Amino acid sequence: MAATIRVISSSSSSLTKHALRGMFQSRTTSSSSQTPNYSSSDKSRNSVNDRLSSVIDAVNDRKLPLELRGRPNAVRSETDIINVVEHRIWRSMEEGQFEKLPGKGKPLDLKTNPHADPAEDTLYRILSKNGCAPEWVELNKEIRHKVSEWRVALKKAWTQQNNRDDTKWKESSEALQVQLRYINDKVFRYNLIVPFGRQLFGLKWEKEIDRLKEEA
Repeated sequence: MAATIRVISSSSSSLTKHALRGMFQSRTTSSSSQTPNYSSSDKSRNSVNDRLSSVIDAVNDRKLPLELRGRPNAVRSETDIINVVEHRIWRSMEEGQFEKLPGKGKPLDLKTNPHADPAEDTLYRILSKNGCAPEWVELNKEIRHKVSEWRVALKKAWTQQNNRDDTKWKESSEALQVQLRYINDKVFRYNLIVPFGRQLFGLKWEKEIDRLKEEA
């Protein structure tokens, strides 16, 4: 009986070893099958991308001044480029390169603008000869004048409100807010036709009230 038990236990242990060995081999096979297999086409594609990146970096580097080239890891800011330009200007002044420029000491010819569109330049010259200005210039003057008048009226109404005259303040504030929307409509129209970089900000009721509180 004891011999039978030993045979059974030895056979079960051998089966367990075979089972564990089979599980280990299957896991090894599955893990190896999950390993990414890079083909030759993927490698060639990566090499092409690397070459393109290096070409782009070289082109961007050539756009920089000589003083800032050859530093791929350096952080180049607009201030760095401005400093280089200013240094070159001062060096040119010290070397006297600005002494023999054509037209030196003569008044500038401002009859035409070489950087403006020829049609617009002609139109502006016609308006100037007739004492007129472009629409956005006239609109800018109108907006500034109305904003100045509106702020005077707001300050006057705010003074009445501080004197605890709430009825007049309520009536005045409603009328002033209507005028504010009218001015902002003018500003919106102005921003649509004005050249880039000359846009204006509209009025905000809360901001104007805060400004009056700070002045008080």
